[in-house]
Amino acid sequence: MIQSFINVFKIKDLRRRIFFVFLMLVVVRLGSGIPVAGVDPDVFKELFNATGDSMSFFDAITGGSFEKMSVFALSITPYITSSIIMQLLTIAIPKLEEMQKEGEQGRKKMTQITRILTVALALFESTAMAIGFGKSGYLTEYNALYVILVITVLTGGSTVLMWIGEQITEHGVGNGISIVLIINIISRIPSDLVSLYNQFIEGKIVAKAILSGVIIIAIIVATVILVVYLQNAERRIPVQYSRKMQGRRQVGGNTTHIPLKVNTAGVIPVIFAQSLMQTPVIIVSLIKGSNSVEGFWGHVLKGLSQSNWFKVDQFYYTIGAVVYVLLIIAFAYFYTTITFNPLEIANNMKKQGGSIPGIRPGQPTSDYLQHVLNNIIFIGAIGLSIVAIIPIVFNGLFGADVSFGGTSIIIVVGVVIETIKQIESQMKVRNYKGFLD
Repeated sequence: MIQSFINVFKIKDLRRRIFFVFLMLVVVRLGSGIPVAGVDPDVFKELFNATGDSMSFFDAITGGSFEKMSVFALSITPYITSSIIMQLLTIAIPKLEEMQKEGEQGRKKMTQITRILTVALALFESTAMAIGFGKSGYLTEYNALYVILVITVLTGGSTVLMWIGEQITEHGVGNGISIVLIINIISRIPSDLVSLYNQFIEGKIVAKAILSGVIIIAIIVATVILVVYLQNAERRIPVQYSRKMQGRRQVGGNTTHIPLKVNTAGVIPVIFAQSLMQTPVIIVSLIKGSNSVEGFWGHVLKGLSQSNWFKVDQFYYTIGAVVYVLLIIAFAYFYTTITFNPLEIANNMKKQGGSIPGIRPGQPTSDYLQHVLNNIIFIGAIGLSIVAIIPIVFNGLFGADVSFGGTSIIIVVGVVIETIKQIESQMKVRNYKGFLD
């Protein structure tokens, strides 16, 4: 591993690309610490403390920028949202589906549309935030000039981050948007570890401090290992291609496989489920305050907030965790259904003379793939649910206060694995042994 790491820096092109990524990430972190003019960061910090951990996920993926209300407060969330919307629209709109199949030219058109949609979403979000915060008295002055200033800075910051992500993809290594996302998440880890140390280890007797440290490390390591297995697990469907005559020679007849990932939807179901449950809590917290709603709807809002789950004295709110898991499973099926088309795969196999052993080509192949897919989606969704719930259980039972949750771990591990694979492929081209050898 150490030798492989050294070999990376022996390759001039890789060394240049990694250095470029490092410089871009420095710019990202510097921008995350510059507050927007007309905004008092201390006021927003008090506001976030008052809302509990309902905004912890947004704060984690923005690297603390959202809490500080910095120029990069929106981070690359508008880009992620627009990318998901484009995926959904590609299924619903035949014109976009045709564009996607046009090769490089079509990909450029799709990218341009995604950029425009990103700017539009950033403009909408920043406008809503500027007006909402202004009316609530969170801006130093609430007038047209300050509102326009905040909108311009937040929209510009999100657009700059999108540009940085694209530059990293083109001139660096890995997916630039994903790398910007994980550097924000990773930036929160030191403060989370310090928080855990202060809460469970500092000032405790030696035996209790050691036991607490071992438990914390075991939970983190077990979660990471589970995510690694979940990201790499796949069901391989064997495919046999028939032999064909070309002139006097027989060609084809080879055997390959269709890799169906167990976690086919990635982290999308968790993000969808988390956003759906947290949005009402955040809106009410910002408009009326976290404890302003009483009665039945007050209990409903508390049940939606992860900060109230698995608490011994209020365990009935944990019903929200059950709803959360059910939403993850539902979104896993939904997202996979709209992005994976078994019938199209079956038809392509039939055109190329391929078939699954024991399964007739055409509709029976499509039905078989759908049956297998339904089974592995459920397994993947349960795995995602476990990863997402483990940190919440720990926070609820032991009162831990960390922003680095299961969703963050899934994102970080997935991006790291893909980046390592990309670096390794470039090393193998140059006859160097990779990290995974």
